[in-house]
Amino acid sequence: MATKPVSAILVLVIMVPTVALPTEHMVGDNSGWTIKFDYEKWANCKEFQVGDKLIFKYPQGVHNVFKVDGTGFKNCVAPSDNEALSTGNDVITLAAPGKKGYICGVGNHCESRGQKLAINVQVADQKSAANGIVTFGYQAITLAGITFAVWV
Repeated sequence: MATKPVSAILVLVIMVPTVALPTEHMVGDNSGWTIKFDYEKWANCKEFQVGDKLIFKYPQGVHNVFKVDGTGFKNCVAPSDNEALSTGNDVITLAAPGKKGYICGVGNHCESRGQKLAINVQVADQKSAANGIVTFGYQAITLAGITFAVWV
């Protein structure tokens, strides 16, 4: 009977854990890395995990990106031993959990114009409930597709 192999496949699809892929975060979304943007509000709407990527997009030569510690973030001071990222399409892979800070070191972009970003990176296996819903949705769609294929 054909339903037993199909049933086994359906059980496997539901039971196989899904792998969460790293997320690429375009810093500032459509605004990019710029002055006079609320990066604190932007970051509060996101979840950052080890393996995710931050993408800083901006016109080359207009801005740059420095990774800074807490003091550098608070005071808008770039470390002297750290070279700026300045390609206009800078990608940073979040390699470790914890608090991370990034500033623009051009002129007073950080101090007066708010061009700085602070995030908290979580360990990759600490997925949110929302991500679990997405994962379950993927499994449900797959299950529905297999069921439809069997009936057709």
